[in-house]
Amino acid sequence: MLQNYDYMKHFSRPQYDDLYPMPMPDRAAQFSPFAALVGYGDAVDETARLVDSRIELTEDEVNDLNVNLNRLLEILDEQPTVTVTYFVPDERKQGGKYVNKTGTVRIYDSYENALIFTDETKIVVSDMYSAEIPDENDS
Repeated sequence: MLQNYDYMKHFSRPQYDDLYPMPMPDRAAQFSPFAALVGYGDAVDETARLVDSRIELTEDEVNDLNVNLNRLLEILDEQPTVTVTYFVPDERKQGGKYVNKTGTVRIYDSYENALIFTDETKIVVSDMYSAEIPDENDS
């Protein structure tokens, strides 16, 4: 028997009177890849995505934050530039990330206990890790 099937190359495809040939797009579709676990790759990627956990402030850090926030409230009319580090919770999994925001605080919303910046960014005090306010001598 020949190894490269030369004896078969001249044969034509069988044709049947009651069965029409399959259209080419349908023939190609039967060889397309099969994804048995749809979304599995996305789930693995989401699990592998790293998030930070919320840091519990020590008593000294809470006191420092309170001192800086009180100082900010005293000079709020001067509209100082403030740098705040705060926690943003992740929408899809437990944890989040810490973000730095530098800008001018417009008002303090005592009802929501939040700082509202001039660009309408709202940062809740309970999410803050630190707040850096320039010294009066720096102005």
